[in-house]
Amino acid sequence: MAEQEQNEVDPPPNPLEPAIGLQEPSELTSVKKVAHPQDVHAAEDSAVTKAEKYERHGVADGIEQSPSKRRKLGTHLKDEDVLKDEDARPTPTERQKGVAPIKAEFLVYPPGSKGESNAIVADDDAAEGAAHVQETRGNDRGKKKEKSRGQNTNRNFGASRDEVGLCSSRAKNPEFSPGECLYGDSCRFEHDLRKYLKTWKREDLATFGGVCPIWEMKGRCDVGWKCRFVGSHMKEKDAEDGKKELMLIEEDRGSGESSLPGISENGTINEVSTQAKKDLMKRKVETPKADKYTEWIETSGKELEKQTHRNAESRRGEASGAKTTDPSANGESDVKDNRARYTEPPFLPSEKRRIYFGPETPVLAPLTTQGNLPFRRLCVGLGAQVTYSEMAMGLPLIQGQKSEWALMRAHESEATSPAYKPSGSVVADYSNAKDFKFGAQIAANKPWQAFKTTEILTQLCPYLRVVDLNCGCPIDLVYRTGAGSALLDSQGKLEKIVRGMNAVSGEVPITVKIRMGTKDNKPNALKLVDRLVYGGQEALEIGGGPSGAAAITLHGRSRQQRYTKNADWKYISDCAALIKEYNERGDNLSDTVRDVDGRSQPANGRVYFLGNGDCYSHIDYNVHLEEAKVDSIMVARGALIKPWIFEEIQHGQYIDKSASERLSMVEQYVRYGLETWGSDEIGIGTTRRFLLEWLSFAYRYVPLGILEYLPPSLQDRPPAWRGRNGLETLLGSDNYKDWIKISEMFLGPAHKDFNFQPKHKSNSYEIEAEG
Repeated sequence: MAEQEQNEVDPPPNPLEPAIGLQEPSELTSVKKVAHPQDVHAAEDSAVTKAEKYERHGVADGIEQSPSKRRKLGTHLKDEDVLKDEDARPTPTERQKGVAPIKAEFLVYPPGSKGESNAIVADDDAAEGAAHVQETRGNDRGKKKEKSRGQNTNRNFGASRDEVGLCSSRAKNPEFSPGECLYGDSCRFEHDLRKYLKTWKREDLATFGGVCPIWEMKGRCDVGWKCRFVGSHMKEKDAEDGKKELMLIEEDRGSGESSLPGISENGTINEVSTQAKKDLMKRKVETPKADKYTEWIETSGKELEKQTHRNAESRRGEASGAKTTDPSANGESDVKDNRARYTEPPFLPSEKRRIYFGPETPVLAPLTTQGNLPFRRLCVGLGAQVTYSEMAMGLPLIQGQKSEWALMRAHESEATSPAYKPSGSVVADYSNAKDFKFGAQIAANKPWQAFKTTEILTQLCPYLRVVDLNCGCPIDLVYRTGAGSALLDSQGKLEKIVRGMNAVSGEVPITVKIRMGTKDNKPNALKLVDRLVYGGQEALEIGGGPSGAAAITLHGRSRQQRYTKNADWKYISDCAALIKEYNERGDNLSDTVRDVDGRSQPANGRVYFLGNGDCYSHIDYNVHLEEAKVDSIMVARGALIKPWIFEEIQHGQYIDKSASERLSMVEQYVRYGLETWGSDEIGIGTTRRFLLEWLSFAYRYVPLGILEYLPPSLQDRPPAWRGRNGLETLLGSDNYKDWIKISEMFLGPAHKDFNFQPKHKSNSYEIEAEG
């Protein structure tokens, strides 16, 4: 009966297109809850993360489903079985494709043993790609879909919060000098500080020596009494009336202010105020450039369509007459007619800030979920020279959604200059002292959304190196709305979007990230690259020129392919050759058709081209630079598995990090997480969740010292192996319960209501990596 009532509830709105409801499954429920103004919520998932969850599991958070069955990777062998097969074991002489070459002494199941075949980890890339195989076919329309079984159908992380929260009027004040509570007796939070500390708050953590990492660094803790390390920065003081008063300790650490303007007290940049988000929600933020350009796009499109019909009719009339005409003359006449009737754009793009990509600027890709501020900060410390936000959807940004604007927040280390060591000619007018590391990536399915998003971003976020348009995201809910990789099949629309973004972005350059195409064996990226760097036929007919894209990044896979098979670097090389030809021609592009204003040209008068896919070592990096002739390389999954890949690239050698060094990185990530999300119960829960998300990739690192051959391959899956010590074995465990154990080394026991289900237990393990 309960199931029947649940099925009658309207489906929730699509997180990417609120006006369109999610059609399946019908049992989804949308629960609206009025939040108490003092209630502090955990970090909310962005629109893209919500879409990923729906694509993987077909259910919304909070709907219980049967847990997936854990696949047994092997059976325990008796000693006599191993000895019996000892003589039959082959000696490893050549590398087996797709399998990491583990040295025999580190294999859990020695070569030739009965357990060996079951020990190889399942190909999660193939599982992720299977999502398209299961899509509805024409003859299945109208049939009721069977519920998925044996998959991870629910990734509800539960709640990590105090049993009863402390009222915000007491959170940072001395015991006898509380602030005024606006809700008085009706407040549902605790007002008695001692009762809260004794009854409702969990015991202090003993990790980090029991000292709050935030207080130790800054001399104060932003969450006050709610801190899980509060014992390290509180004291009991004798009051005048003889009572004991609890007080927080604050000390001046003498850290000083940042030399960069617009840096928050927490060392972050691009902090958008609450008032600005409210103004966006109430549509009080004006976007005059975007509005004018949108109107012009619609008007000029109609004019061009009418004129094209006139020209076609004129040619048909001439063909029916006796007079013979020169086809080339007709073409030139049409172009002149189009230009004569063409309405000029309301304004031209502003001169752009110069940017630079080169061999010394390895790029960290935009990564949904994992590409959060603490992880990017960790990678910057290890040598990443350019970073991007997680992909943010345009419409939620325009509407002022907190979860989407949180993605624009970056650390002050990302406001520093990238490396610059040009080996050839010096880039004209470029100064890396005026350049930043951090760029924003957005997705939009309509030109007006992209224009408004770009104008608002450049107004509210002072530290943006570029605004990047995502044209490669394979997520079904993004694709079906016409955003992400769907734009690859609408190249005229994509070109208009890039032109408009370039027109409204002020001095911030516009870049594009694409895939080879949407379908296997039907790549169209080469045609798209040609269109972006030279301009499409429609633009040329009305006197336009290049789209204005300052850089293009190509992921060497199709949408259908997702992450199966290797990236096609030969195709990337072909596209790089086209852009190289464009850059070499430079100013010689101007002719009777392409007579364009210099401001419509990309910054520096050239377009940078980056490759993306399967970069897992400095060897991969250097080989792709040399053979594909790209300017730089964007690293995604390789950085998730081993963030020190940027260190390897910088030093030009393999770095076999010890288990203790890798654990130190985990500790550093936790410290960054507590700085970002807080050291209270909610902040610790959020830090733990995103740490586990990272560890779901990091465990796949196979130490170089136990490999039979180099270089390691990103696509290789190892047989079951043991490390050189117990810690190395633990860090390489694929059991998520071991990841939780690692998190407890720094964050203490998980909250009783905390849950975690790894993504690779579902059929979309790799979807959160680069689009």
